[in-house]
Amino acid sequence: MPTIHSVSTVYPPVEIKQEEAMSFARSLFSDSFKNIDRLLQVFQNGEINTRQVCMPIEWYAEPHDFETRNNVYIKHAVELGKTAVEQCLNNTATLARPVNFAEIDAIFFISSSGLATPSMDARLINQLPFRHDIKRIPIWGLGCAGGASGMSRAFDYCNAYPESNVLVLAIELCSLTFQRDDVSKSNLVGVSLFSDGVACALVSGEQSTVKSIRPMPAIRATSSRFMPDSEDVMGWDIKNDGLHVVFSKSIPTIIKSWLGPVVHQFVEEQELSMSDINHFVAHPGGKKVLDAYQAALHLDTNETATSKKVLRHHGNMSSPTVLYVLKEFIEQQPAVGERGLMAALGPGFCGELLLLEWQ
Repeated sequence: MPTIHSVSTVYPPVEIKQEEAMSFARSLFSDSFKNIDRLLQVFQNGEINTRQVCMPIEWYAEPHDFETRNNVYIKHAVELGKTAVEQCLNNTATLARPVNFAEIDAIFFISSSGLATPSMDARLINQLPFRHDIKRIPIWGLGCAGGASGMSRAFDYCNAYPESNVLVLAIELCSLTFQRDDVSKSNLVGVSLFSDGVACALVSGEQSTVKSIRPMPAIRATSSRFMPDSEDVMGWDIKNDGLHVVFSKSIPTIIKSWLGPVVHQFVEEQELSMSDINHFVAHPGGKKVLDAYQAALHLDTNETATSKKVLRHHGNMSSPTVLYVLKEFIEQQPAVGERGLMAALGPGFCGELLLLEWQ
């Protein structure tokens, strides 16, 4: 089974407390919503304390066209992505030795919050000493499911090429999609929830020479699930001034009704039951999403505590978030044989599941 040998996370430079974000939203939207104080309760009820973004909060109050914001995205994505890759390959907390750039055979680059062609992986190859025959697989548009989907595709690659080492680099700068002139409730919810984050994971095939110094999660199986005719559940509306967030009120209900059977079928296909799962590595899309996970899968609050911790300190960073949660579990040092279920949901509407086993 392919093994996850290292995960790094990099925090963008500006930390914002939720009270600051709520005051920011009030100052911008108080004239647009008659019931602004009631609507702002979404900030207080979301169980988020702090978030990280790439620009000072005052910057977001000023008008910026799509070109300006996208150029900021490219600049920060290259800088933060470079740091994440370097930290991942030199992570002596889990790696038996630093991994040389020349040992990396492929890069899966995951993002949905900015545009770049050449994609960010090409820009990083020009700054870091990767081989020039490295495989580049940029993946755009999977939103919050992207981090887990990237890990699943790395699993596929390492099964096809068992001697290979693959990086999954997820970069989202969701704050740069903020629309100061959009007075929809979806935009207000996005302001209360979204943040910026970067994560990088090293996945190696079973014949790779890369080794870990302690038990690490191997990927035992994966599953991708798609819900037909659900394009309006979540995503972006792409307009002249950039990306506008789309949120359906039905997301928690969909999770409760759809996710449970999907997860149970996946686990049963591995000849297991939910009682055999020790760790629930869930993307914390928000408090209501985690509550829906608990209801759908009959989990108690302890089983979503790690995801809630990431949400509390970092907000919803879209695709990197589930890798932040995975890193937290790795630092808890599960024992050999313990299992984890990684889960993330995204536009489509879709879900990505991975069965992990510490070895």
